[in-house]
Amino acid sequence: MANVQFTFQLQRLAAYKPSDSHKSKNTFTSGRAILERGGYATKGEEGWDALEKLALAALDQGNLEVADRCIKLLTDKFPGSPRVDTLAGIRIEATEPPETALAYYDDLLENDPTNYAAWRRKAQVYRAMGKLDRAVDELSGMLDTFYSDIDAWLELADVYASCKLYTYALQSLSHALLLSPQNPSYFLQYAETAYLAEDVPLALKMFLHTVDMTDDDDGDLAPSDSIPTDITLRAWFGVKLCTHKLIQDPRASSSSASDTPAPNPSNLSLLDDLSTERLRTAYLNLKNESPPQGDSDLIAALATLVK
Repeated sequence: MANVQFTFQLQRLAAYKPSDSHKSKNTFTSGRAILERGGYATKGEEGWDALEKLALAALDQGNLEVADRCIKLLTDKFPGSPRVDTLAGIRIEATEPPETALAYYDDLLENDPTNYAAWRRKAQVYRAMGKLDRAVDELSGMLDTFYSDIDAWLELADVYASCKLYTYALQSLSHALLLSPQNPSYFLQYAETAYLAEDVPLALKMFLHTVDMTDDDDGDLAPSDSIPTDITLRAWFGVKLCTHKLIQDPRASSSSASDTPAPNPSNLSLLDDLSTERLRTAYLNLKNESPPQGDSDLIAALATLVK
C-alpha cells in the first residue's frame, strides 16, 4: 500500500466510532456481495481496502460472522499489519469487556510504543467507560509524540467540552487551527466553543473570521445577493447570537478571558443588522416563508436550521 494512503486508512481506523448510518448499511450490502464472490482478491489494494471497510460495516450492523471472515482474510494476507491489528482490536471492543480491549492495546504498545492507533483506541475505550481523565491522559501522551494528528486534537477538545472545561477545549482547538489554518470548520468549532465558554468577544471574532473564509469565496456575488448555507449559515447565526448578547448585556464585552476587545457600539449595531439580514435571507430560501420579525423569535427559528 502507498505510504500516504496507508497512514490515512490507519488514522481512519484509529478514530473509528460505531455508526448505524445509511452509508454503513450500503457498504455492508455491496461489500458482502464482493466477499461472497471472492472479488476482493482480484482488485489488488482496492479489494483489500474494501474488505477492511466491510469488516467495520459488519461490526456496525452487528454481523460478527462477516466481520470475523474479513479480519481472518486480512490477517492471513497482511500478518503483523498495524491496520489489521487495530481492526482486530475494534472487533474485541465490540463484544468483550473494555478491560480485555485495553489489555490488547497495551500489548500492542509494549511491542511498539509508537503505535499511535493503539493509543487512540485506548482513549476511545476509556471514554466509552466514562473514564474521561484516562482518555485525556492517553490522547495527551499520544499528542506529545504525534503532534500533527489534527483529529486527535479535535477529539481531545471534544472530551474537554463534554466536561464543560471549555478553556482546555479552546487550547486543544488552537493546535488544530495552527495545523490547518485553511479549514473553516475548525474556526467555526473554535468560535462555538468560545461562545460556550462565555468569551463572547472572542467568539464573535472567530465567527466573523469563519464568514470571511466561506461567504462568497469566489467573489462573483455581492454579499447582499448570496445565500448563506452550511458553515457560513452557522457562522452568521453565531455572529447574531454574539451581537444580540453584547447589546442585551454590555457587561459581556468586558468579561473576555482572552482579553479580546468587543466592537464599539456603532459597529456592533451594524454587525447585528447585517447578521439579521443574512439570516432572514437564509430563512426565506430554506423555508419559503416570511421569517419572524423579532430578534429572539428569529434566533429561535434559525436554531432549528443550523443544528
